[in-house]
Amino acid sequence: MSIVGTRVVRIEDQKLITTGGIYVEDLREPALTGAVHAMFVRSPIAHARITSIDASAAKAAPGVVAVYTAADVDLGPREAGPVVEPWLASDVVRYVGEPVALVLAEERYQLEDAAELVDVDYDPLDAVASLDAALSDEAVLFPDKGTNVMQVNGMAELPADSFEGCEVVVTQTILNQRVAPAPLEVRASACAWGEDGRLTVWLSTQNAQMARSLFAAGLGVGEEKVRVITPDVGGGFGGKIGTDPEPIVLGWAARRSGRAVRWTETRSENLTCMTHGRAQQNTVTVGGRRDGTVEVFRLDIVQDAGAYPRTLFLPTLTELMASGVYHFPKVETRSRGVVTTTTPISAYRGAGRPEATAALERAMDLFAAEIGMDPAEVRKVNFIRPEEFPYQTKSGANYDTGEYAAALDRVLDAADYAGLRAEQKRRREAGEPVALGLGIASYVEITGGDGGGESGRVDINPDGTVTAYTGSSPHGQGLASSLAMLLSDQLGIPMDRITVKHGDTDDVPKAVGTFGSRSLQLGGSAVREAAEKVIANAREIAADMLEASPEDLELNVDTGAWQVKGAPASGSVDWVQLAARAEEGTLSADVWFDKGKPTFPFGSHLAVVDVDTETGKVVVRRIMAADDAGPVVNPLVFRGQRHGGLGQGIGQALLEVMAYDPDGNPTTATLADYSFITATELPDFELLDSATPTDRNPLGVKGIGEAATIGSTPAVHNAVVDALAHLGVRHLDMPTTPLRVWEALSAKGEAK
Repeated sequence: MSIVGTRVVRIEDQKLITTGGIYVEDLREPALTGAVHAMFVRSPIAHARITSIDASAAKAAPGVVAVYTAADVDLGPREAGPVVEPWLASDVVRYVGEPVALVLAEERYQLEDAAELVDVDYDPLDAVASLDAALSDEAVLFPDKGTNVMQVNGMAELPADSFEGCEVVVTQTILNQRVAPAPLEVRASACAWGEDGRLTVWLSTQNAQMARSLFAAGLGVGEEKVRVITPDVGGGFGGKIGTDPEPIVLGWAARRSGRAVRWTETRSENLTCMTHGRAQQNTVTVGGRRDGTVEVFRLDIVQDAGAYPRTLFLPTLTELMASGVYHFPKVETRSRGVVTTTTPISAYRGAGRPEATAALERAMDLFAAEIGMDPAEVRKVNFIRPEEFPYQTKSGANYDTGEYAAALDRVLDAADYAGLRAEQKRRREAGEPVALGLGIASYVEITGGDGGGESGRVDINPDGTVTAYTGSSPHGQGLASSLAMLLSDQLGIPMDRITVKHGDTDDVPKAVGTFGSRSLQLGGSAVREAAEKVIANAREIAADMLEASPEDLELNVDTGAWQVKGAPASGSVDWVQLAARAEEGTLSADVWFDKGKPTFPFGSHLAVVDVDTETGKVVVRRIMAADDAGPVVNPLVFRGQRHGGLGQGIGQALLEVMAYDPDGNPTTATLADYSFITATELPDFELLDSATPTDRNPLGVKGIGEAATIGSTPAVHNAVVDALAHLGVRHLDMPTTPLRVWEALSAKGEAK
């Protein structure tokens, strides 16, 4: 019986729940003995001209080793899209928290007092803290550009006549609010230069090899001069892809000072300065017929890029996935990326795809309400049918496989949708203050869509154990367990004799890393292909040892031994015996897998909420989720990814927002103000199985790391609006906090 597809306890967990993980802050490497500690001096103003910096008092403070400003940093320019982002600000600051100086001290406790002694004189400039302010261009962050619009994609101008002939046209502007990744482990790194002139960096990252490339480019050295090591990582969610400017400045400071340097930011720094996610304003327009058929869908996106447009690819992904699971005859998209005096935006769990689904699924509910049709039925009218796959969307995506109607029917049946609608009607007719809301979201997303490959290496050791090296990054999602299961299934070697290594650029020089739910379909396929090459070599050795023809041999994966087909009594050889006979390197294989194509997981979620119309409080009572990512290697890992995604998606719908006042000051810069979801706000998740394989990689799998986040946010959002629909509320933006709900009811004269 194959181990693949069975529930196996994760191999990573034993260490984490006994001795504990080893994170950057825990490192006691010999190279870090005597390291100095670092803290960045950060701007307290969103937009200002720096007129002077005086670091003399800080340099004289107890324990201070050095204070560096932009005048000291002799690194080349760092490009952030179409502009240059300074390593340390020298002329102008453009967001609260932008680094202005760097303080090094012998002890960590000495840093804060010393940093406060760095005297920076700011001449305030007008803040650009909202999308409306950015689009107005009344104040421009980069005067040489003449505008805050850094990128326009899609249609340059949206046609005026697109909706002529439609029986119904509905339009709505929807805010997909800015959120903070808020990982358990904040950003951290340690840097040490060796006597050989080589830099070793310990970094909390999802992409060690990408980080190495960025360090080398920033420091002006060859990649062979940089080694990046990733210890355990306490959460990334997209915010730890590659590296931000700060760690590279630390590498420079270690070279300049001649000392190893350690840095771990504070929680407030993390909330304020680590890249944020989402931050889109989407104007949707739907035109169609009263029978539920959508004829035209338009999505006009304004992407807040923050102060420096590092990742303008995000709105292009939203455009790519604009039509979702629906067969729309006409799809029109436009996106504009603008800069604001706020923290830069980057990838956050889903990275552009959740924003597409959130806009589209709100639009489908708005259209359904306008024509008086149940939102489930409107979706069924417009779904792409199974026989249409592979399906080319009007926005350029090529979907592999999908059973969209079946996924929706599965959650509706599991929830007793008709019974819930009857209960909703009863409450409304009785005038009960706690309203029932039902929210549907059907989604499709793209995974492994970066176009790159991934590395995998498999070594059979002399004692018959296996060491596998992956370019993907297992940092909490259970990937090491999944890879070990695949190898055990192929090689017939127990999982406890398989070690999976990653995150050291000396061990894995070439890799892409973990993001975009790419790891199993690309990293897993790479390891599988490497194992196949090892098996092919082993067959030749075993044939010689058993004096048989290679094609007459088989690997008995139950015993982990090679034997003659149909004649096991004639003798066998196991991996230890093979390793003893094999020449060095024969039972090793290193491959670069780049034959996989993007895959398109899909699913449907149904949220059931109670909304107290007297207080505005929202409680999620149930959530049903059918998430289809193809065949499942380990149901335990698969379930865990869905749990995390559901929690994160519900958190955005109900609670989370990284907010700024009109002057660009963050108003949610501590955990006392920034609310994220906890177990007390979540129901038991009702997870429904669905597995539609793909032919775009050898494993037939699709990504699951972000899928549940994509479906859950609009499902809960739609449910809250649905609960208030009988009181005249057509739409309210996320997060659907009690205040937001009360304000929406108050505007309709329904607030108590």
